[in-house]
Amino acid sequence: MGRRIDKKRSAILGTSYSFPMGIWFTVFFVVPLLIILSYSFMKKGLYGGVVNEFDLSAYSQIFNPNFLRVIWRTVWISVVSTFICIFLAIPCGYAMAKSKHQTLFLAMVIIPFWTNSLIRIFAWMNILSSDGFINSILMSLNIIDEPLSLIYNHGSVLLVLVYMYLPFAILPIFTIIDKFDFSLLDAARDLGANKLSAFMRVLIPNIKSGIATALVFTFIPIFGSYTVPLLVGGMDSTMVGNIIVDQVQKTRNWPLSASFSVVLTAISMVGVLWMMKSSSKNAELNQAKPIKEKSTKDSKGVRSVAL
Repeated sequence: MGRRIDKKRSAILGTSYSFPMGIWFTVFFVVPLLIILSYSFMKKGLYGGVVNEFDLSAYSQIFNPNFLRVIWRTVWISVVSTFICIFLAIPCGYAMAKSKHQTLFLAMVIIPFWTNSLIRIFAWMNILSSDGFINSILMSLNIIDEPLSLIYNHGSVLLVLVYMYLPFAILPIFTIIDKFDFSLLDAARDLGANKLSAFMRVLIPNIKSGIATALVFTFIPIFGSYTVPLLVGGMDSTMVGNIIVDQVQKTRNWPLSASFSVVLTAISMVGVLWMMKSSSKNAELNQAKPIKEKSTKDSKGVRSVAL
């Protein structure tokens, strides 16, 4: 009887604790999403806004060739930037996990977050501009006669995006590598594997959940990026985030901007679900390993007793 009362009390306390969070989540996340979703199925107003009539023209406009080019550009820039971030984050996370100065390296990764993102983008604009830091040094050393075109192109967008979102890849990968048993790499080396083979066949499979988290944490914000392509990209560097802002502020086509937002949200949700699924699979495998080891030991013990 006492246990039932304790269970009821714990259930009531759990509900009371989660209720404010549920209200906050509903008001500031679910309701705005529902508003955006409903706007995407409405007709554009004559002077902006929406008309309360069901219409799918906003979604059909997404397949406009001009918009499709922007979507394709957004996809390949996001994919390339994400894989560069992962490619750089794995060795960085490995070095941080093996280092005796983890706190110092973590501080170096986190400190850029203390500065506003716009300030960091403007710093890169000063570095890459025709009269910026790089061109000034190259011209003062007589290496070049004219300034190089280092900004307002795809390369500058990729560079700044990697700089902005690399910490989002380093932190989850470092967290999972820090829990890794490095003696497994030594065992692989003892069995004849070289360093690269041990790294690829032993370490990488054991940090898949961290890599999946890093992929989601970098790809989703890069896919919806707005300020970076606007400030350091040229006319041919427009991304989906820029289209959404332009449709709201300039053309005042709210249904079209809402439809693009729905697509971005759907992609984000798929990424988050994939990350959760990969993390749960990794957790199940980690739980199954001790059980297999224990059963193997028990079977060996039974055999020895039988002998």
